[in-house]
Order: sequence, then C-alpha cells, then structure tokens
Amino acid sequence: MSGMNDEGRLENQENTNHSNADQTGNDATISTDAEKPLFSNMTFEELRQTNEKFIRERNWHQFHSPRNVLLAMIGEVGELSEIFQWKGEVSEGLPELSPAEREHVGQEVSDILIYLLDFASRCKIDLPAAVVKKMTANAKKYPVDKAYGKSNKYTDYQ
Repeated sequence: MSGMNDEGRLENQENTNHSNADQTGNDATISTDAEKPLFSNMTFEELRQTNEKFIRERNWHQFHSPRNVLLAMIGEVGELSEIFQWKGEVSEGLPELSPAEREHVGQEVSDILIYLLDFASRCKIDLPAAVVKKMTANAKKYPVDKAYGKSNKYTDYQ
C-alpha cells in the first residue's frame, strides 16, 4: 500500500518485496499476482538517489539538462509504443504479449520512470507531492457522483 511519509514522500508502506523483480532490476518485471502489492518498497527518493549516483559516476550531468532529459523520456515513450504498435487492444496484465515482450515493456517503462524522476529532480519538483496535489485536483474535476462509469472530459461535469 502506498502513502505519504513524514517527509511528504510517496512510498510503499509494505516492507516485503512481492514483485518478481529485486531492487536492482533483476529477473522479471511484470507481476501477475493481483493479491500482492505490485511495487517493491523502494521510495521515489531512493530511486532518484540511485539514478543520481549512476549519472554522477559517469560524469553525465553535463548532458542532463531538463530539455535533454525530457526529449530522452519522449524517445523512451516511443520505444514503449513500438511494442504495442499493430497489436490491437491489449488486456490488463498483457497476456497477449510474449514473455520477452512483457520483459521489454518493463525495461521501457523503467527507462521512462528513470527519466521522469531525473526530469522532476532537475526542475526541482517534488514528484510525489505534485502527484498528490494533481489527484486532489482531479477528484474535484471528476466528482464520483457525476463521472462514475463515464469517460467525458471534465468540462462536462462543471
């Protein structure tokens, strides 16, 4: 279960890693057990720090301007999109994809998250706090009593 900690960071409150991947990214990255938490217990801050160390060790800060990181992230979204291109509709859990394709999806989603965390860091955005703020705004734009079971644009509910 995820929640905000005392420092305002979104984190997984379970202390057990129930995903098929360990925290170093080894093994499968697609969880298939709906009863267990989907994500490991690493916080966004821990992921950010791990990535920051990776960048620092390679002297790559010089290349990681917000613009460059954003463009790299967009490229990774394109790579993720290629996996789904021409597949038709794909069900939750990706049963239509081969194990290799599901692994590839996990790799590309990881690349996107890494760049998103890096982008937020370079822009000095507390990403978990921004997500909570956005979800609060979305709850007001899409009230349950008006939006339940509907996919209309928020302006239809005003």
